[in-house]
Amino acid sequence: MSATSHQSTLGILAILGAAALWGTTGTIQTLLPPGKDPLVVAALRLLFGAATLFLLAGVSQESRKSFAQLPLASVVFAGVAIGIYNVLFFVAVLEVGVGIGTALAIGSAPLWVTLFDFVFRRAIPGRRRLIGQAVCIVGASLLVVSGSSSSASFLGLLLAILAGSAYATYSLVTSRMGGKIPSATIASSTFGVAALFLLPLILFFPTQWISSPTTWLQLLFLGAIATGVSYALYTWGLRYVAPSAAVTFALVEPLTAWLLATFVVGEELSGMKILGAVVLLLGLWVVTSTVRSGTASPESIK
Repeated sequence: MSATSHQSTLGILAILGAAALWGTTGTIQTLLPPGKDPLVVAALRLLFGAATLFLLAGVSQESRKSFAQLPLASVVFAGVAIGIYNVLFFVAVLEVGVGIGTALAIGSAPLWVTLFDFVFRRAIPGRRRLIGQAVCIVGASLLVVSGSSSSASFLGLLLAILAGSAYATYSLVTSRMGGKIPSATIASSTFGVAALFLLPLILFFPTQWISSPTTWLQLLFLGAIATGVSYALYTWGLRYVAPSAAVTFALVEPLTAWLLATFVVGEELSGMKILGAVVLLLGLWVVTSTVRSGTASPESIK
């Protein structure tokens, strides 16, 4: 295996690990008190996540020194983007439900990355990558929409789609900030901006539901592990995997969420969801083959 292929494989594994951790958030949030405020949950996740990422960055002398080399405009842009993603996603879920909200937000991200690449770089992924992305999106949609309520507001649908664009923006901007700057430095700085961006939510929305040590531990897991560690992995993976492939691999999130909902929460196992899981895995295999075979880079349009 060549060095490039080895790095691509590690990058894929890092992104898959990040997506698997994201998939735990739905199960954890169901365990939070009934009176929880989703926007406060989002703000605390980013606050704890940013703190964790700064701790990880502080371990390495290289990461600490690299803060001075960060492109400030890109850091602020990416930080605001991931902050907006969290707000839009949680509001969208309130409007349309977890299933449809996840399908539109996470499922639309590969399409947004492809669109942004075409508009700003005049480049598109190869045909095999596009086919794999389409198969993944179909599989993820079958997983999360099957059994969901059909009642959904137009505002909620729009916010979920816009959340996908914000997530895609974060992926694109942070991938362009790689090179000599360590991923821990990039992730901690962007999430520091996001945490500051959402900090007012903690001040203006109810927090009385955070009363027990168990609730604090659950929030700490959401922030430190499912956000901090996961985005450390994701940002590192973006050094070796193109953003269009990375956001596609992130569709492992609904697969993980479904497995936890089925075997931990005890939700009913349906044939449609099994079909969705199989289709999603098939699409991920196709996209993985394009990355490891060296056909991952977008093709320029002359």
